[in-house]
Amino acid sequence: MKRTLTCTVLAVLFGLQASLAMAKAVSTPESWEYLQPDRDQVIASLNVVELLKRHHYNKPPLNDARSAKIFDSYIQMLDPSRSYFLASDLEEFGKWRSQFDDFLKRGNLEPGFTIYKRHLERLQNRLNYALSLLDKGVDHFDFTIDEELLVDREKAAWAKDAAALDDLWRKRVKDEVLRLKIAGKEPKAIEELLTKRYKNQLARLNQTRGEDVFQTYINAFAQSYDPHTQYLSPDNAENFDINMSLSLEGIGAVLQSDNEHVKIVRLVPAGPAEKSKQLAPADKIIGVAQGEDEMIDVIGWRLDEVVKLIRGPKGSVVRLEVIPASNAPNDQNSKVVAITREAVKLEEQAAKKSVLNLAHQGQNFKLGVIEIPAFYLDFKALRAGDQNYKSTTRDVKKLLSELEAEKVDGVVIDLRNNGGGSLQEATELTGLFIDQGPTVLVRNSDGRVDVLADEQTGAFYKGPLAVLVNRLSASASEIFAGAMQDYHRALILGGQTFGKGTVQTIQPLNHGELKLTLAKFYRVSGQSTQHQGVIPDIAYPADVDTKEIGESALPEALPWDSIRAAINPEMNPFKPFLAELKARHEARTGENPDFVFTRDRLALAQELMHETTVSLNEEKRRAQQADIEKRQLALENALRLAKGEEPLAKLESEDENTAPHDDMDKPKPEDDAYLSESGRILLDYLGLSSAMAKH
Repeated sequence: MKRTLTCTVLAVLFGLQASLAMAKAVSTPESWEYLQPDRDQVIASLNVVELLKRHHYNKPPLNDARSAKIFDSYIQMLDPSRSYFLASDLEEFGKWRSQFDDFLKRGNLEPGFTIYKRHLERLQNRLNYALSLLDKGVDHFDFTIDEELLVDREKAAWAKDAAALDDLWRKRVKDEVLRLKIAGKEPKAIEELLTKRYKNQLARLNQTRGEDVFQTYINAFAQSYDPHTQYLSPDNAENFDINMSLSLEGIGAVLQSDNEHVKIVRLVPAGPAEKSKQLAPADKIIGVAQGEDEMIDVIGWRLDEVVKLIRGPKGSVVRLEVIPASNAPNDQNSKVVAITREAVKLEEQAAKKSVLNLAHQGQNFKLGVIEIPAFYLDFKALRAGDQNYKSTTRDVKKLLSELEAEKVDGVVIDLRNNGGGSLQEATELTGLFIDQGPTVLVRNSDGRVDVLADEQTGAFYKGPLAVLVNRLSASASEIFAGAMQDYHRALILGGQTFGKGTVQTIQPLNHGELKLTLAKFYRVSGQSTQHQGVIPDIAYPADVDTKEIGESALPEALPWDSIRAAINPEMNPFKPFLAELKARHEARTGENPDFVFTRDRLALAQELMHETTVSLNEEKRRAQQADIEKRQLALENALRLAKGEEPLAKLESEDENTAPHDDMDKPKPEDDAYLSESGRILLDYLGLSSAMAKH
């Protein structure tokens, strides 16, 4: 493949000089003239074009329609809040809207560089303007005036001139000052913090390299195909694993950019961040410090720059300043979390068992619970011939034997927050619960469907089974849960899963690497796990906003579809009872304090997320903040009172001095409302099916 691509590239390079001269009509300031595409980048871009054309799962044409997507994606990457470019810039660049396909096919990177340099110019102007406002002192802002700032600017009109941008940025700076003032900071401290933030951003602006421009531009192209197709610069290819997952010598968190912030997507099971119990998905990282060093403000930084700060030697401490996801949208109160970096240990990710004791309809029952944090396989030990190598399936098989020896009445497999892992393990684990047969289908870009199957006859565990999932159950978790649902082997309970149903591969380039999507997973029923995920038989209230977290929240995510089924399962044994099971579940959880709290907290968060403007009047803003805190406190106290606990006088916030929870603090399975409810639904089913069998 590489030789053919190189021939294609060389053919184009002969005519490169003419195309590089094109697009000079749009002028840029002299200070950015050093940013020019080089030969390696041109060759890499042509290789990316060819690889996507031949090997991407969808193979969509690179045409005028794709060009418009690339243009929109690039502008969105550079100016997501429409706070830098002018309407005249968009009009000027608009003449290229349908030409990016032609530019990329010819290896002409000049238009991408031209737009980026204009972005740098506009950003430099804005930062200098913000600093000029701060030079007057923060006391010059009048917080008694009734004015508002539009914070959801994704579809806002572009500013018609510099005066309009000045007014927007006056309000933006005023809003930042007000947020910090309400958070309790003194005027002098606010002035110093914001001045330092903007000066740091200016300094980093002046360190922009041609590689930064190239990476952003080529990713606007690559990610117009799907969100997991991505160009990695030589630095990123060398230093970071493909997910920007900080699992090795880091904190164990998957991060992504969120406008000017870096957001936590999920925590790696048994990683330092997860064990701290102080970080959660959708938390925003606004500061990073090494040990006891001064906190570095990272608002406005690129994702890869923040990742570099967070990574470090094993055993060292990193402090993160975060705005918790549980805060109201305009609540900038932050907390500092200290985390000791370490590699995630395989044994700490191992499956664990517990016994859930439930009194149900006048009888006492014992249910086995197996928590699987990840689908792991110790390849190193396996290759070395170690007979005791660790794997999910081997561990679960052992735990099932122990639970059956304890004479449990059924088993709940807990896959909450399990982000996936080994596809082989998902297949082998499925094999423990079915007789034999297909477990997952993989459709390649050429349309060929490979069938992965459990070849061994006989199920290892034949007893009653439920699988508990949530929005952060992804990839291999979805394959296992989908197979259990399609074979009618288990009741699937909880929340709609993540919806990551695509397969990526890494292709080295002459300059960096390309991660591209080349296949899609399908369940044995023929349904894709992509985008939609697995829909549970009985749904629980979501604990995260599915519009914010999940595959469907990502731009250009590939759609859900279906292919021919691989099995024709027997009659669904759960179907006759599902309506009754749901009715009993709703009756039980309608007043259950944990379920009520989760429902009400998410409803409040979604209500607040719909607010597109904020008041810049201090009195009104404080009143709004007090009202939100009052409502949050009421929710928290309703939960505490229902559990017989003392109500709080005010909302508590954990800080870096909070000790991590250890195993001694772990709640009993019966204290987990979702786990207990899963057990009760399984027991309801056993009772109903047993009663029907007697008739």
